[in-house]
Amino acid sequence: MKKKETAVLLSQEKIGPGIYDMWIETSLAKEAEPGQFLCVYPRDKSTLLPRPISICQVAEALKADGRNTEAGSAERRGRDGRGALRLVYRVAGKGTAEFSGYLAGEPVEVMGPLGNGFPLEAGRGRKVFLMGGGIGIPPILELARRLEAHKQIIVGYRDSNLFLAEDLEKQGELYVATEDGSAGTRGNVMDAIAANGLDAEVIYACGPMPMLRAIKRYAESKGIPAYISLEEHMACGVGACLGCVVKTVEKDAHSHVNNARICTEGPVFEAKDVEI
Repeated sequence: MKKKETAVLLSQEKIGPGIYDMWIETSLAKEAEPGQFLCVYPRDKSTLLPRPISICQVAEALKADGRNTEAGSAERRGRDGRGALRLVYRVAGKGTAEFSGYLAGEPVEVMGPLGNGFPLEAGRGRKVFLMGGGIGIPPILELARRLEAHKQIIVGYRDSNLFLAEDLEKQGELYVATEDGSAGTRGNVMDAIAANGLDAEVIYACGPMPMLRAIKRYAESKGIPAYISLEEHMACGVGACLGCVVKTVEKDAHSHVNNARICTEGPVFEAKDVEI
C-alpha cells in the first residue's frame, strides 16, 4: 500500500561518474518488493514533480550506527522499528542533482512503494538470467537477493566502472559486458550470453530500451518467458497523468485501448505482452 512519508538519509556516496548510492531509513522497507520504485520529492518547489527511483536493496533491520545489515536483531532496528531502502541513481537533471547534495541525517520526502515488481514465483527453482544494463542494474540486486533459483547475473556497463558488481557476485554467477571491452566481454549483455555459452528457462531484465528489445527477441526465439522492467520518464507516479504509457498487445479490459501505464500496471511486464 503506497504512502508518503519523511524518510531520513542514513548515508550517501558517489560510486561512479554521476552515480550515487543512497540509504534512507523508512517504514516503506517493510512492504517493498523487487522491481518496485519510490517517488522522491525535491525540496526545490520550482521542481514540480517527484523523481522515480528504483529500489536497489531492502534492509528490514538496521545497525545501531545507522548502517544497513541483513542480520540485525529486533532491538537494533531503526527508530520505531523502521527499516531502510537503498537507492542507486544517476544524476540526470535538476531534481537528482539536488538529491546528490543531501547529507546524512537530513529528511527525504518519499512516496511508495510504487508499481508492480518482478514475479518471483515464475523463476523459483529454475535456471534464470537476471539482466541489467546501465542504471537498470540497481533493481537486479534485490531481485537476486530474493529469488531462489540458479541465478546467472549478466550486467552491461559502458566502461570499467562496475558499480554494484561486488554486491551482485555474492548472489549468483556474474557475467560482465562493457562497451569498450575494458572488463568482461566486449559488447553488450547479449554478447556476454553468446561468449559464455549461457542458457536459461526464464529471463528477468531492466535496462535501456534497445537492450530490452534484444532480450524480447531472444526470449521469443528460445520460447522462454521474459519479464522486463521498462525505464520511462514518469510524472505523477500513480497513474493519474497518463504520461508513461506503453502499447500493449491486448486491449485493456477497462479502457478498451492497447495501452498500459508503466507506473501502475508496470514497470515490470512480460515481454510478450508489450510492444517495444
